[in-house]
Amino acid sequence: MSQPVSYGGWQSETTGFMGRLSGPGFAMVAAASLFALMPFTIGWQAAFVCLPMALVLLALAFGRVSGLSADEWISLAVRHQISVATRRNLFFSGAFAPRSTDSGRQPMDLPGVLARLRILEASDGLGGRLGVVHDPVAGSYGAVARVTFPGLALVDTEKQTARVAAWAQFLRSYCTEDSPIVRIAVHQRCLPDDGAALASWTARHITTDAPAAAVTALTELMDGAGPAAASRETYLTVTLAASRARLAIKGAGGGQVGAAAVLVRELHAMGSALSTASIQVAEWLPPRKVAQTVRTAYDPETQQALATRNAAAQAAGWTGTAPGVDPDLAGPAAAETVWGVYRHDGAWSVSYQVRTWPQAAVYATVLQPLMRPRQNARRAMTLLYEPIGPRRARQELARDKAKRSSARHLRAKTGRDESEDERREEAIARRQDAARASGQGVVRMTAVLTVTVTEPDELETACAELQADAAASGLEVRRMWGAQDTGFATGAVPLGQGLPDRRMGF
Repeated sequence: MSQPVSYGGWQSETTGFMGRLSGPGFAMVAAASLFALMPFTIGWQAAFVCLPMALVLLALAFGRVSGLSADEWISLAVRHQISVATRRNLFFSGAFAPRSTDSGRQPMDLPGVLARLRILEASDGLGGRLGVVHDPVAGSYGAVARVTFPGLALVDTEKQTARVAAWAQFLRSYCTEDSPIVRIAVHQRCLPDDGAALASWTARHITTDAPAAAVTALTELMDGAGPAAASRETYLTVTLAASRARLAIKGAGGGQVGAAAVLVRELHAMGSALSTASIQVAEWLPPRKVAQTVRTAYDPETQQALATRNAAAQAAGWTGTAPGVDPDLAGPAAAETVWGVYRHDGAWSVSYQVRTWPQAAVYATVLQPLMRPRQNARRAMTLLYEPIGPRRARQELARDKAKRSSARHLRAKTGRDESEDERREEAIARRQDAARASGQGVVRMTAVLTVTVTEPDELETACAELQADAAASGLEVRRMWGAQDTGFATGAVPLGQGLPDRRMGF
């Protein structure tokens, strides 16, 4: 029997302006040096003022607070306090949403970074309708699919390796210069199953001549076992950049219609690659089901009502409301961003960003503990992938190698010993560059985890459980202080948001 394949070699981005210092941090170190030298030029009496100021600046540049540099932490805290003072951390929709001056309708009203999104409708090329998530600011168009997969935990080593390799090949196929696909997101939710869909199906399939004792026993079983279960929902979001597909969009008619046509073409093209990776597309979501995924994230209490209605809509001759949610009603009625918590409708959420992936080699099932069912909380995890073209990948890796090499020479000149972490990072960088030169793809990746509860007293317990499971997976996670609304929009809503542009210098 073959041994399981292990994986590793994740590399953190080096975004510092000089070494590991940010642009403001480098400026503060320079200012601290000037203050330290001033007593030698204007007199020793100035040392009582200049030296304390230099120490404060150095503390701000090199100090760390919860994984952030002190200057970044202060900047984040100031922005948050300004947002609270101006009440921009509060969001109200529904009756408070502005109406269109032309149609009189209330448009889809989402909070924070999702406010600019629009859910368009397009043909999927197979006679159905496709919901297209349009970001007019970024010029992007996305589609969301509900997918299923057989998993990795209960299959043999050969199948595990083949499925992981097929997924890697799928991502590698978009690491080209001319690929219009700029982001791929995998979103999974683990939530307590209310049993509504199962109860609705059972009610439709009980015959009129069924024995009363059997019906009673089945009803008791549904009431006891149904709500005790847990369910998982998995979504795949594909985002196309209009700037990368300008000619194709123009050839398809231009504008939003042409962009949607190009997106549908890309979705059909990736079907076989997804099947090879054992990922089955159950459906590309229409607008109402895209809106439902957003609505149930913001208001978990609607999950049972929507599940019951959607199950009833499967019956022949159904004349009620169509499955899903009207896109105009996708957002929350109200939301509030606190320093470390995000409150939305009747729920409270905390989001975490994965800051460090496992340092040691791990197996393909490394993330399995994060999606363990919990009866007191909903969990959501979004993995964001950004394929990088060969030219940009070569530049990025060369820049990283140059930074690490210059830092190594500086340490040698100053007599500092090189740590094992620094040696390991340089070795990984060399292996990545060699793999790129041999035809492998380079992908930026991040992950955001969100835990949601409907009882505030259970929030910290749910957070502690999530952090313990993350540690069991070898992940280092950080609570997204001061940016919980953005973290929720990335981790709990499957719209492919997040993964900001890489910061270079300032």
